[in-house]
Amino acid sequence: MNKEKVGIIGSGVVAQALGSGFLKKGYQVVMGTSKPEKLAGWKKTAGFGASLGSFSEAAAFGDLLVLAVKGTAAEDAVMKTGPDKLAGKIVLDTCNPIADALPVNGVLQFFTGPNESLMERLQQLAPNARFVKAFSCIGSAFMVDPTFVGGKPTMFICGNDEAAKRIVRGIVDQFGWEAADMGKAEAARAIEPLCMLWCIPGFLRGQWSHAFKLLRQE
Repeated sequence: MNKEKVGIIGSGVVAQALGSGFLKKGYQVVMGTSKPEKLAGWKKTAGFGASLGSFSEAAAFGDLLVLAVKGTAAEDAVMKTGPDKLAGKIVLDTCNPIADALPVNGVLQFFTGPNESLMERLQQLAPNARFVKAFSCIGSAFMVDPTFVGGKPTMFICGNDEAAKRIVRGIVDQFGWEAADMGKAEAARAIEPLCMLWCIPGFLRGQWSHAFKLLRQE
């Protein structure tokens, strides 16, 4: 795909990891944040092609958008950005609905139920945005060019717009992953809880260096 302009809504470790990844791959990046001081260090080392702005400025800049905020802040971030600013744009949704509560025996708690997902809520808030779930089942340290025994790990994606998913599959491939398309937005109900499973070895045993791999019979 052609190199594009990327607007990132968020300023945490996931936003910074993906922002650096897009810059590494030759994209231009505007990091949208309400706390620019939080990104001063990132901006200093990010180099050419990186700049800071508000959520709305990042959304206006990007041909592709990335939503990378804490799950409890995701709906507010969409509203602060403006659903109209997201209309027609691909929004790579990395968010998970992690509640502000401690894990129970290593298992994160969600604020969504089993028959809904955070991405579905976001799609309802911005119905004309082209949401694609991705990069929600791995830690930020492994999002770009991961190296695991056994080859490329699997990145599970879903979304209602087929053309948007094709673009995201290309990005996933550029970032060193094998994309597995799980279908429409409802599939986020299964993809988002993978972050629970990914975190259990970390919380219980301090093991954070792993990823999922979908195996297919020949």
